[in-house]
Amino acid sequence: MELRMPTPEQLETIYGTDLRMSFPPSELKPLRAIREMWQDGCYRPWCLFDGGDIAGTCFLWLGRPGWALLDYLCVSPGRRNGGTGALLLEKLLKTERGTVILAESEAPVYAPDPVMAERRLGFYARNGARTAGYDSEVFGTHYKTLYWAETPVDDDELMEEHRFIYRNRFSPAKYAKYVRIPRDPAAPPACQVPWDE
Repeated sequence: MELRMPTPEQLETIYGTDLRMSFPPSELKPLRAIREMWQDGCYRPWCLFDGGDIAGTCFLWLGRPGWALLDYLCVSPGRRNGGTGALLLEKLLKTERGTVILAESEAPVYAPDPVMAERRLGFYARNGARTAGYDSEVFGTHYKTLYWAETPVDDDELMEEHRFIYRNRFSPAKYAKYVRIPRDPAAPPACQVPWDE
């Protein structure tokens, strides 16, 4: 299997099938936004190809050089629970060697499906993710913050780069209203809103 960029048509197909089925509206950017970000050079939609078929996707939202946020990781439904997700991450980390990759994985405490949220965290841990010392909240969803790096990274540096990714794309008002990095551990859960609110 090979990791490479999709064509614009393949991106549209993946979005309409795998991504829509796998992510709630509060976590899914509009396709228009993904296309604009890709065109602007701050987004890399990697896909794992098995011949002509796409077995999975791992989209990176780029920050400053050497930093990125794993925006979406999704294995096609027919290929789940067979090691494809681990292979996808392995190829991503090899391709993006030298980049600190942040990730947000829903915190089980407020997740609609706590068991699934725990499974995701376990999957990331088994595949080399480190857990940061802070959580985040974006559009009302509470996330555990994870990252991949060759050596441990200080939380203050992680937070600064994490914030930069959102601030570089959002207006100050939108950032202030919908992004909490770090999330106050004593805060009650916020109402979830769609990404393009």
